[in-house]
Amino acid sequence: MVEDRQILMKRIDWVLVSILLLFLCVSLLAISSAQTTSYTGLNFIPRQLIYYGIGGFIIAVVMIFDMEQYKRMVWYLYGAGLALLVALIFMPEGKGQIGEIINGAKSWYHTPLGNIQPSEFMKTFYILACAKVISSHNEQYVLRTAKSDFFLLAKIGATLIVPLLLIMQQPDLGSSLVFLAITVALVVLSGISWKIIVPVLAGGGGIAGLFLWMAMNMQDFLEKTFGFQSYQFARIYSWLDPYSYASDEGYQLISAMNAIGSGEVFGKGFQAREVYVVENHTDFIFTVIGEEWGFIGASGVVCLYFVLIYHLTKMTLLMKDPFCTYVCAGIIAMITFHVLENIGMTIQLLPITGIPLPFISYGGSSLMGNALALGLVFSMRYHYRSYMFTTEDD
Repeated sequence: MVEDRQILMKRIDWVLVSILLLFLCVSLLAISSAQTTSYTGLNFIPRQLIYYGIGGFIIAVVMIFDMEQYKRMVWYLYGAGLALLVALIFMPEGKGQIGEIINGAKSWYHTPLGNIQPSEFMKTFYILACAKVISSHNEQYVLRTAKSDFFLLAKIGATLIVPLLLIMQQPDLGSSLVFLAITVALVVLSGISWKIIVPVLAGGGGIAGLFLWMAMNMQDFLEKTFGFQSYQFARIYSWLDPYSYASDEGYQLISAMNAIGSGEVFGKGFQAREVYVVENHTDFIFTVIGEEWGFIGASGVVCLYFVLIYHLTKMTLLMKDPFCTYVCAGIIAMITFHVLENIGMTIQLLPITGIPLPFISYGGSSLMGNALALGLVFSMRYHYRSYMFTTEDD
């Protein structure tokens, strides 16, 4: 019995557990400082600990099943995610209602545990579905042709389009971009010929550039034709020229850059912030890190993400099952895009979107969604240790 328990403990990915515990420490430190000035009288620390606890429970539950079982459950999970997104459309709107509207977007379910965003869970379900589509297609079409590659591209597009449209109508630009980033990563790794991928990506980039130009010059057309909102255009203006909109749309970005820049090399110290930044405990938590811990502390947090991505990449390269490989690659793409977009929007490299900093920003949806994704990685290690790590001693 003792030996069996020791073997089971060895099959847990303790490196990944250690990384998550480090993120927990960073999150609690940053949130405890952020709430001191902006949210006097409120204490987000216990709730964040609860969210981490729920995340740990989700990981434990996800680890129960192996990847072969998830491969069989893919379309049930995908369908459940779509059902949550569709049901959100019909929920009562307004403050305190089930269909909570925040910052002009109806993207959350209001629950006793807080606001839950179904798109965070749909990201992982979508990764599973895409991995299933790609791995099954590649098994069926061993001899690749242009026709089979276009067929695979069409199947990936069909898997993407429904959740993407449901999320865009909320509207939630940030989550939509995450889905696109996941798709690009999986398409690149799917084995589709570069003769097809390059024109498709170039066309997508051209369309994105056209929309950006139209956002600057044809706002009325985009609003009437595609349903874009005025606040979405304001985010683009404030990103390109924040100081011309310093009193309204550009205020948040200017405050964020001032906070990070004022931290200089070593920072001002714990709870020694001077620059006020709205939502600095959630999407703009990196401004707290930059101002209080400076370039050194912010770089340390970025390095921690590099360690996480490196560990996940190493896991991906060790996978022998194509389905598991694509799942890991999708998770890496999701987390990487979250980090790049969140940090980039605080220093004007990218436009501001409602994307939290993974494992650090306050909030239950992001933590639980990421826990669901990492639970799959834990499951791979737990159930396939001897298969994956043939050179290790048990």
